[in-house]
Amino acid sequence: MFARNLASLGAQIVAFGIARVDSLHNLVMPLAHPSAGRFGDFGGRYVPETLIPALDELEAAVEEAAGDQAFIAELTGHWKTTIGRPTPITEARRLGAELGLCIWIKREDLCHTGSHKLNNALGQALLARRMGKRRIIAETGAGQHGVAAATVCALFGLECVVYMGEEDVRRLELNVFRMKLLGATVVPVSSGTRTLKDATNEAMRDWVTNVADTHYIVGSCVGPHPYPLMVRSFQKVISFEARAQMLEAVQRLPDACIACVGGGSNAIGFFHHFEKDESVRLIGAEAGGEGVETGKHASPLTAGEPGVLHGSYSYLMQDEDGQILDTHSISAGLDYPGVGPEHSYLRDTGRADYYAVTDNEALGAFVWLARSEGIIPAFESAHAFALLKKLAFENGSTILVNLSGRGDKDMETASRLLNL
Repeated sequence: MFARNLASLGAQIVAFGIARVDSLHNLVMPLAHPSAGRFGDFGGRYVPETLIPALDELEAAVEEAAGDQAFIAELTGHWKTTIGRPTPITEARRLGAELGLCIWIKREDLCHTGSHKLNNALGQALLARRMGKRRIIAETGAGQHGVAAATVCALFGLECVVYMGEEDVRRLELNVFRMKLLGATVVPVSSGTRTLKDATNEAMRDWVTNVADTHYIVGSCVGPHPYPLMVRSFQKVISFEARAQMLEAVQRLPDACIACVGGGSNAIGFFHHFEKDESVRLIGAEAGGEGVETGKHASPLTAGEPGVLHGSYSYLMQDEDGQILDTHSISAGLDYPGVGPEHSYLRDTGRADYYAVTDNEALGAFVWLARSEGIIPAFESAHAFALLKKLAFENGSTILVNLSGRGDKDMETASRLLNL
């Protein structure tokens, strides 16, 4: 029953038995949103006038694609043949025995290129091709989104330019080489803290200048409408699969779902199909850096205030004058002063809880998962696993953790920090 082909879906994807999701169209779409990109007070478009036509064009392309079965069939066909979906869930028996919990892991690390990022990059590349845009730009922190963007550009024969902070280029040389090998031009950014925020700034400047022939593949659920909604639509396949897989494996929903949150794309996709299940806690792990009290962190939902950054109103790290504060994290992918507007909405409504996880706690979880389960997580994902120890779950609880990416890219930094 679990892996039956639904006639309405053709042979594009193996479907999971969820009664309320009965067609492929409902899984991927609709992308349109009645509130015009607002999640409560959060979201919107705060961009230069020159970008409004490009955003309108993108929104129109999204709405057209939502009604085009050929687009949906091509996208979901690539889920299987390019990404390798569906990704499995794995029971973490030794972690569970140690903590008195039933722990399951959603294995987005098994996606082609090593993380969930390809889900979004692939969808946006198909939209760019639909709009006749042959030049792609992207920002990246940990390099996984840059690799995903370079991968789809190589697949579809598109030009690719990736902006990456100099500090991240230094600490993630392997991913820089992967991007170059795939044919992308990697542009190091030397301004500011030389990390993800600054790479995003430069990508936005490029887009303003070259908007006629360029599409900006934003890597997370941030930015002006329709990006947060569109990215969530391409990432919600994670929770669609995971919800059904849990029902099949243990005949129940998890008591809690945990994911790391930087910009928040893996988490928003992972939370989506559980959001209406009131029995399921949604929990996000932010980058606590050296501790929130030190100011050296990247935890806008834990310690920030609402404001505007990169075209969207959301929680961010700012001073009393509204100036963006510097961030710090062992994880380049979480080293960002803002967060997606939908996460801000989930925080303020109380539907999701967010906790800061320090560098040391994440590094401990990195080793813990490797030695207990034979899985080496990305530093980003290690933040989520750290909450298994940090939070007090009732004995016997069933917890589902999203493993958003694998740790290959972090080996050099890990080898330097760990005395093994």
